[in-house]
Amino acid sequence: MIRSAKLAVGSFFGAGHLPKAPGTWGSLLFLPVIYLASVFGPAWILWPILATTIALSLWSSDACVQKYGEDPGSFVMDECAGQTIPFLFTSFSFATSASFTSSSDLWILATGFLLFRFFDIKKPLGVNQLQNLPGKFGILADDLLAGVYALVVLEGLKFTGWLF
Repeated sequence: MIRSAKLAVGSFFGAGHLPKAPGTWGSLLFLPVIYLASVFGPAWILWPILATTIALSLWSSDACVQKYGEDPGSFVMDECAGQTIPFLFTSFSFATSASFTSSSDLWILATGFLLFRFFDIKKPLGVNQLQNLPGKFGILADDLLAGVYALVVLEGLKFTGWLF
């Protein structure tokens, strides 16, 4: 029972089992959680979400590794944690009109998503080396650093006015 729960959580309830690029699917499907929590929760809500996704990643990774092998593609809870980081300092402006979100929200979400995926896939500037940490920590650490890099670039784009 607990092993099944760990496998479900680790795959973000099946997102990691989607074909082709499961990490991208996990990141993309976690965006609504980030967005809705940011819109309807307090300004600091993403910090406990980040802590929770980190804890869930560490809790569930061993079961996923045992079932699917080392750093399995179907394990995407680490991507959920990393994908949260770029938006830690973002305020979204939920549109109550006919459109679901304002265009700036969509641009920020898309940009943060693409930046995170870029750093997670290309693994520059030490991201790749973090995978050498032992076990579950190596699986998670590279995604967290990719998220930090995406945060820095996203905030830089917002600060310079290149992004709403």
